[in-house]
Amino acid sequence: MKFPKITYNSPVTLTFALLALGATLLIQFIGQSAAVRFFSVYRAPLTDPLFYLRMFTHVLGHSDMSHFMGNFTVILLVGPMLEEKYGGKRLLIMIIFTAFITGLINVIFFPGMALLGASGIAFMMILLSSFANSGEIPLTLICVAVLYLGTEVLNGLFAHDNISQMAHIIGGVCGCAFGWLICNKKA
Repeated sequence: MKFPKITYNSPVTLTFALLALGATLLIQFIGQSAAVRFFSVYRAPLTDPLFYLRMFTHVLGHSDMSHFMGNFTVILLVGPMLEEKYGGKRLLIMIIFTAFITGLINVIFFPGMALLGASGIAFMMILLSSFANSGEIPLTLICVAVLYLGTEVLNGLFAHDNISQMAHIIGGVCGCAFGWLICNKKA
């Protein structure tokens, strides 16, 4: 019996997941100081060179393995389909842009909060996936937007937890914007 060949089928998605796993394990091994120093974005002096790095690396760090698993279950399910549909380079640009925008908005509007985790990226991918099959506005996109983003708005207003609904909402908005822009370019 011949075993099927294992392939590195989605290099951007898989590399992102492996980097985030490494960062999360580093945080678990070294402690929360690594999370704060390298994998959380927060308002800091513009003279701090790590501030600029953290604007992007905050999506790699996770507070624990449960946090990591919650985000990367979605990313590993949806990412390969998006990478195949839009291409690895384009998906990487979307991930980097979404990381930067969520980091920037966190720094500007939530100066006392540190942000870490890839939930904004997961939400970006969820909403972007709704555009994968057509150049029109699919009803599934509207349903997903109402369910996911509506829930996040309500949680942001009423829940008192350590979850950044802002990152979820901004990630979802980025996913919609990317899907809309890409579909309109093809039309």
